[in-house]
Amino acid sequence: MPYPAPVMLHVLAGLVAIGAGFAALAVRKGGPSHRQIGTVFFVAMLLMAGSAAVMAAIGGQRLNTIAGLFTLYLVSTAWLAVRRPPRTTGRFETWAMAGAALVCLAGLAIGLQAATVGVQDGDPSSGNDPTIYFVFAGLAALGVGTDLRVMGAGGLAGRPRLARHLWRMCLALFVAAGSFFFGQADEIPQAFRGPHLMIPPLAALGALAFWMIRVRFPARFVLRAPAA
Repeated sequence: MPYPAPVMLHVLAGLVAIGAGFAALAVRKGGPSHRQIGTVFFVAMLLMAGSAAVMAAIGGQRLNTIAGLFTLYLVSTAWLAVRRPPRTTGRFETWAMAGAALVCLAGLAIGLQAATVGVQDGDPSSGNDPTIYFVFAGLAALGVGTDLRVMGAGGLAGRPRLARHLWRMCLALFVAAGSFFFGQADEIPQAFRGPHLMIPPLAALGALAFWMIRVRFPARFVLRAPAA
């Protein structure tokens, strides 16, 4: 077997997650198919991000560790946003927010350290570019800010609840697609490389923008919120 079992688990879970993520975006929201596919996406993302975080931490890969932990935070809180009854929160949200705060602080600290030492090359996936750490820190800070607002309000209902679910799931899909098509581009056979590899990550960002607009202006669309 050319690759260890954890690597194979990570790759297979990532492929399933990316496929299920785009499938969930394509089917009718709130219906049985969406919930079933969404469950597959959720489980696959947990396996992908969890294995990535563990392997990266063992291997001393700080960027992949941060990306894995942040993705776990996104999918778990997005899942709970529609699984909990409206206007309720629990202890998990508090622990998840604390984890996101740690990701934010770690991103800032490593980014500042990398900026002080100097970037050794211009490849963000190398872990030497401070910009990518600042991006993760900023996104984690955004997550912490929204978590504080949600807990202060005692939970969400209606469009805000749906928006919390959508932006976190879409962003997690972007991280997964970007990690595979950008971060692992050197593992893809040369014949299949090219600008087309940018399509899946950009499609995830496009879906994020589309759904935020759709939730923000509901009068122009007919929305059906996911069942709790």
